[in-house]
Amino acid sequence: MGTGGETYPSIMCRIPQFTSLSVLTGAPDAPHPMFVVDDIPYPELMFSKYQNVVVNGRAYSLPAQDPRVYITFDEAKTACETKGRGWHLATNAEYAGIALWCKQNGFMPRGNNYYGGDYTARHEQGSVCYTYNDGGTIRKGRTLTGSGPVSWNHDGSPAGICDLNGNVWERAGGGRLKNGEIQVIPHNNAAKHIDQSDTSVQWKAILPDGSFVAPGTANTLKYDSVSAGTVGQVGAIQLNTVISNSNAPASGDDGYIYNTFETLTAKSGVNVPIILKMLGLFPVDASHGGDGLWVRNYGERLPLRGGSWNNGSGAGVFALSVHVSRAHSSHYVGFRAAFVNL
Repeated sequence: MGTGGETYPSIMCRIPQFTSLSVLTGAPDAPHPMFVVDDIPYPELMFSKYQNVVVNGRAYSLPAQDPRVYITFDEAKTACETKGRGWHLATNAEYAGIALWCKQNGFMPRGNNYYGGDYTARHEQGSVCYTYNDGGTIRKGRTLTGSGPVSWNHDGSPAGICDLNGNVWERAGGGRLKNGEIQVIPHNNAAKHIDQSDTSVQWKAILPDGSFVAPGTANTLKYDSVSAGTVGQVGAIQLNTVISNSNAPASGDDGYIYNTFETLTAKSGVNVPIILKMLGLFPVDASHGGDGLWVRNYGERLPLRGGSWNNGSGAGVFALSVHVSRAHSSHYVGFRAAFVNL
């Protein structure tokens, strides 16, 4: 699938429209935000079956490849949008919708989250294409895209999306933290070739009643730290309307907070709007497979989804990291493209 000028095809999975209510009790009986762009609902979207590679500046979804890593947010966004209208860096809304669909349908995919295999089913292995030296120990890392068993696909079938659990973290558009404040580009408007820069006016914060407001508005929802501290893993995360404990060190990026996604709670008296659950930013219940949530509540932090080869039980479709910058580049961060026929 492509829009012209491609070196290779991109193998995509069609995701038919579903409602938020169909995957989340209490949500609106309306198309999930992943299907809505500029208030227009779309009947489907195409999501990369495989973590992407880049050839001649364009993103491609291809099997049996070492996924592209060492890529910044802006580089990943450009590689997707260069493919043409409707092509975009897969968004947080899309990852969240797919994760909720998996949970509702009773199948949470496994994957390369334990050095080439799955932490809970270690007989399941992918084809390792990258090893590295970890303090004198040679470890297995990335596996070839789609090389695992069908249990590593989002629906447990050969037609499913591969490697949403582990292998490499995947950059996602349309969401961020700014000094701990949760900000999104509403609906799936990030599927357009829209400004997602640090200073973009497209970013909106979220009030406890679920409404979108200008960033910096009083009492917007934030990821706060339960504990004070600025060195290493400080403690747990809570949803709050203020940052009572910033984990910002005097310099550098050392302090962070962590807990499993399913154990995230809100500070007493803070209402959790359904939109946060629809966007995979707050748990539905206490059962999300033990997937992890990593946060730095200082600076600008762009989301990563899914986990990598060494996150063990913390990897999965609900795994979310908002603790790296847009310029971060490493051997464990990749991406994938999606397409909406705008």
